[in-house]
Amino acid sequence: MSVKETRIITKKTHLRGSISVPGDKSISHRSIMLGAIALGTTEITNFLEGADCLSTINCFRKMGIDIEKKGPYILVHGKGMRGLSAPSDTLDTGNSGTTTRLISGILSGQHFTSVLSGDASLNSRPMERIITPLRSMGAQISSVNADGCAPLKIDPGKLHGIDFHSPVASAQVKSAVLLAGLYADSETSVTEPYLSRNHTELMLQSFGGSLCTALHPGGGASIYLEPCKELYGRQICVPGDISSAAYFIAAGLLAENSEILIKDVGINITRSGFLTVCRNMGGDITLLNKSIQGGESRADLLVRTSNLTGTTIDGELIPALIDEIPIIAVMASQATGTTIIRDAAELKVKETNRIDTVAHNLQAMGGNITPADDGMIIEGGTLLRGTRINSFLDHRIAMSFAVAGLIADGETLIENSQCVDISCPEFFHTLQELTH
Repeated sequence: MSVKETRIITKKTHLRGSISVPGDKSISHRSIMLGAIALGTTEITNFLEGADCLSTINCFRKMGIDIEKKGPYILVHGKGMRGLSAPSDTLDTGNSGTTTRLISGILSGQHFTSVLSGDASLNSRPMERIITPLRSMGAQISSVNADGCAPLKIDPGKLHGIDFHSPVASAQVKSAVLLAGLYADSETSVTEPYLSRNHTELMLQSFGGSLCTALHPGGGASIYLEPCKELYGRQICVPGDISSAAYFIAAGLLAENSEILIKDVGINITRSGFLTVCRNMGGDITLLNKSIQGGESRADLLVRTSNLTGTTIDGELIPALIDEIPIIAVMASQATGTTIIRDAAELKVKETNRIDTVAHNLQAMGGNITPADDGMIIEGGTLLRGTRINSFLDHRIAMSFAVAGLIADGETLIENSQCVDISCPEFFHTLQELTH
């Protein structure tokens, strides 16, 4: 993302069309990781070729895994649980927290030393949340600069199973522990206050891993994983990313006289909190052609312009929509009444502190938003005005305020708009298709 770009967005109505969104980022990451440590070839279709997922590919290539693009497929020629080779230099994880945290679990069980490092943003994000549980499993993992952040150094260590009670519902933390648990000498369990996105569990099962999930009264969950001798390559069709679809859903709900069909979107229950919120706000969304492939639910989404009302978002809903909160804030600014978002302190440790960056930009457009320690309060019914938006190199901020620009008076300028390449490289092209 070396070339800085500024996109100009103007007010639009009558958004129409049938579109597809890129493959799910979370599933794309995991398909490469598990394919690399499985025996045989894993064939992936609709893989997200965004910057973050390409960082994951490059890391495993440096460890001796042959990963090739062949027509519509990404082929991962796995070498088994213990087939990775020592990298000759630092593994560059770019801007990807998912790559860094999940791969740390896998590397903790290897026979070689590795170092993980990313860009300035990545190397400022907290990693103690995975360092602590991995160390308790026997992993020899440390923060090179002793600041709790990357670069991370991981030396060979003998892993044992633990019963880890995570203080937060985080799929990245849970996945790091489970992936390390594959290499442990006994069962590993992870308990979290609410069930976070479960793509790792579903994919591990499909690759031949042995695990089960127990849901607790009140919303908590425990995942139990047995150590694994081998995983086996398989075919994976990645559904469209609901986090990318969210921006087009919001555009269809907010822009006057609009109707959009978004094809083959993943609606995994641990990710579909955004759809729940849209319905709670009065959004007109119809699910068509529902199916399940590889344990992942998917559907076509028909979205029509709607009059939205404010709502309260908290508790177990938060892990199922944490990445969509910036665009929900934009929607809330146009709803009737007040929207309250709480229990979302995880927003502080994303690519930016999204409580601050959302509030900064929405206030600049004339929105009535009050940031809180664990969320925000948005008063609806405000007229947004175009302005210069600082994306802070955060893809979700850039896309959320591009949608805001569609309903704002005047011109909205999205600075460093190229950051959308991280998760949705075709975002602006697809948006333009809908406005013609």
